[in-house]
Amino acid sequence: MIDVRRSADRYRGGAPGSGIESLHAFSFGRHYDPDNLRFGAILACNEERLRPGAGFDEHPHSHTEIVTWVVTGELTHRDSQGHATVVRPGDVQRLSAAGGVRHVERNDGHEDLVFVQMWLAPLAPGGDPSYEIVHGIADSTPYALPEAGAMLHVRRLTAGERSAVPDAAAVYVHVVRGEVRLEKAELGPGDSARVTDAEGLELTAGAGAAEVLVWELG
Repeated sequence: MIDVRRSADRYRGGAPGSGIESLHAFSFGRHYDPDNLRFGAILACNEERLRPGAGFDEHPHSHTEIVTWVVTGELTHRDSQGHATVVRPGDVQRLSAAGGVRHVERNDGHEDLVFVQMWLAPLAPGGDPSYEIVHGIADSTPYALPEAGAMLHVRRLTAGERSAVPDAAAVYVHVVRGEVRLEKAELGPGDSARVTDAEGLELTAGAGAAEVLVWELG
C-alpha cells in the first residue's frame, strides 16, 4: 500500500518573525494529531528553513535518533558532548540523543539554509549519546542506523532514470527536489509516501533531475 502525503498538507510551524519556517509531516508540538504520530520508527520529518543568523537555541533531546540532510546552505551544529561541526549539502549528520543531550542548530552562513531533519525511535531507550557526520555520501552507500533498525538510501536521479525501492515491510519516501513517479503516484518537492509491504517498486525521475531520501524500515 502506498499512502501519499502532500507538501501542502504539512503542519506549519517555526517562528517566521525570527527567520524560522518549519513544515512538519507528523504530529509535532502544538500540531497534535493522534492519527499521525509515527510511521514505523519515524517520529518526525521536518523541513526547516532558516534565514541567515536564525537558529534554534540550545535545547534538549532524549531517546531519539536525529538524522539531518542539508538541501541548501550550511548548518552549524554544537552539542553538550563537545561536537562542533558545519553540515553541508551531501552530508549525513546523526545525533543519537540516548539518555539525554543538548544541542544548538544555527544558520551562521550568508545564504538561506534549508534542511530536512528526521527523528527515529531507537529500539531500546537509554545509553550514551553519540554523534557522527558522513561527508559527501554516495548514492551507492546506504547509511545504516542500527539503533533504530533502519537504513537511509539517498537517490539522486537524472531525468527519466529509474531506481529500485528497497523490498521491506515499511519504506518512507521523501522528495527533496525534482519530481518522481512511484508506481502511479506523482510526487513533487516536499511530498512523501508511506509504503507498507514494499516489493518490486521503482522510483522514476520526471523531466529533470531529482533527489529523494528513502528510509528502509525494519
